[in-house]
This record gives sequence, structure tokens and C-alpha cells, in this order.
Amino acid sequence: MRFTPTEIAGVVRVETQPHSDERGLFARMHCPEAFAAAGIPFEPVQTSLSRNPHIHTLRGMHYQPAPYGETKLVRVTRGRAFDVAVDLRPASPTYRRWTAAELSAENLVALFIPEGVAHGFLTLEPDTDVLYQIAPAYRPGHAAGVRWDDPAFAIAWPAAPALMSPADAAYPDHDA
Repeated sequence: MRFTPTEIAGVVRVETQPHSDERGLFARMHCPEAFAAAGIPFEPVQTSLSRNPHIHTLRGMHYQPAPYGETKLVRVTRGRAFDVAVDLRPASPTYRRWTAAELSAENLVALFIPEGVAHGFLTLEPDTDVLYQIAPAYRPGHAAGVRWDDPAFAIAWPAAPALMSPADAAYPDHDA
């Protein structure tokens, strides 16, 4: 596995190093020892799937505030998505900045999202599945979010969303 820090502290691009032969490929997607050696102590306790049949479906920008904060390892297992992380930690030198990566079933790239960082994605193909590994487990009733088009972040989305939940559309600006 290759771990590449992004411009947001704690957000890490995780690339697999698959082994290929005539049968196809085999890739290690998560290894607690490899993550710990890279300075990322992450042992997920929950795995979730987001199935998205439509292109330009937007989900986000989600997070859970302390004491229920989550860390996530996010990857696409089918299709393609523009995956975004926004730093919401006021003491962070990258507060309010965002980073993004294109995740796809083909490139096998994942994005590690630490606690205090909002996460969302826009599908770039129909039938895109996004797999989340999460620690600690999601706590219903404590979800929060910020608006996907909040001018405080100025995220450069590759396309306008065609579909999103009413809750995602109604999130306030970060300072609202």
C-alpha cells in the first residue's frame, strides 16, 4: 500500500499495489499494520455501502461532531466518484480547505478521512458503489453536515449535482 498525504492534515490518499496475473488481480485494501506503520491507527468496526444508480448524485457533506466523530476509509467498488474532504477543525492550519480525489473501481484509490473532516462525493458514472470502512461505528442521531456549495469552501465540483437528498440540500453554510 502507498500512503500519500494530501494538503489537508490527516486526509490521506491510499493506493493499493495489486498483484496481477492471467486470472485478474488481488489487492490488499486495508491492513491495520500497514496503516499503523504509516502513522494512521485505523481499525474499522463497521462497513457500509452507498449504491448510486444515477450519474451526478451528490451525497454530503457529512460528519459526526465529537464525541461521536468518525474516521472513514472510502473507496469506489463500481463506477467512479469525485470524493471530497473539507477540514472543519478550527485549530487546524487547513481549516475550511478542501481536497478531492477521483475514486474508481479501476484505480483502486481510497481516501482516508479523519475525525473533524466533512466528507461527500459526486458520482461521475451511473451505477457507482461507494464502500465505507468506519471507526467507531455510526451513531444515529448525531449526524451533521455542511452545504455542498458553501462559499466558505468553494469546492470545485466537476459538475452540478442532478440528485441529492433534501437533507443534504438543506444543510446550512458552515458559519450559519
